[in-house]
Amino acid sequence: MIRNLKNLKAGAVLLLCLSANLSIAQTKEEKYVMVIHGGAGTLTRKNMSAEKEAAYRAALTLALQTGYQAIKAGKSSMDAVEATIHTLEDNPLFNAGKGAVFTHDGKNEMDAAIMDGKTMMAGAVAGVTTIKNPISAARAVMEKSEHVMMVGQGAEAFAKQAGITIVNPKYFYTKERWDGLQNAIKEDSVKAVLDHGSKKSMKLGTINHDYKFGTVGAVALDQAGNLAAGTSTGGMTNKKYGRVGDSPIIGAGTYANNATAGISCTGWGEFYIRNVVAHDISAMMEYKNMSVADASQAVLDKVGKMGGDGGLIALDAKGHAAMPFNTEGMYRGTVTDDGKIVVLIYKKD
Repeated sequence: MIRNLKNLKAGAVLLLCLSANLSIAQTKEEKYVMVIHGGAGTLTRKNMSAEKEAAYRAALTLALQTGYQAIKAGKSSMDAVEATIHTLEDNPLFNAGKGAVFTHDGKNEMDAAIMDGKTMMAGAVAGVTTIKNPISAARAVMEKSEHVMMVGQGAEAFAKQAGITIVNPKYFYTKERWDGLQNAIKEDSVKAVLDHGSKKSMKLGTINHDYKFGTVGAVALDQAGNLAAGTSTGGMTNKKYGRVGDSPIIGAGTYANNATAGISCTGWGEFYIRNVVAHDISAMMEYKNMSVADASQAVLDKVGKMGGDGGLIALDAKGHAAMPFNTEGMYRGTVTDDGKIVVLIYKKD
């Protein structure tokens, strides 16, 4: 009887240990080493064909695999971010590089930025038309000059001198983006007639803000514990007057600091600039000791209250990730330190 009682007690202890271990396993947080986005906007299942959805998911998966392989090979977070964004810039599905949208004048004007969370060094280019991979030009500005941002023809001349691949502007042409410009111009014409008829005045340069989604970005955490963030974009369809959004502006659309987080934004850039979104997230984490998730949501809420929309990705030095957005969807994905990849598009995915 005593022996049976001892066996029961031993069994109970073993069961408690197993239960505790199972609980620990279930509650163990996943450590993310990369987070990416491919833009936010009106992305719904009813407006997306199965073929196109599959193409987006495959492209985002490839981007995450590329970054993960770089990190696992011992490369820096800067290398991982640049390589990842290359795959997205080279894919016409996204509004960056090859898939950049057209300005009102029928040109492709691209912006990009990258920042090293370890050194707080950063580089950016804006309004470039001949650089195949603007993210590499941004990195060159950071590493091969004493500047942070270069624009237009000057940035292109510097990039060429730095050995960055230069292409004919025709390289960026895609029929889908060209057709998008024609539709946007028609919408502007209709709006102008309606506004004139109701005696309303149009703002110069007014555009349909939903023509902006597709911007790409990546944040990586390498084996040395260093963060890096990068963003690349073709801007807004039918944009006028050399408009530049938040993507290449350090602290607005792109930011990285090992002490807090790496952040890359996508959305209606004017609101991200006015709210200094990327740096504000870092500041909330530093000064208020907020988590990356809480800080990201709080700052995005500010954008929404002001009338802006979009989303962002953020990753802290412990591998905690956040991907909030206030639109119908955002192309986004994560990969953990053990290689688990998750790709999402819709609000309920």
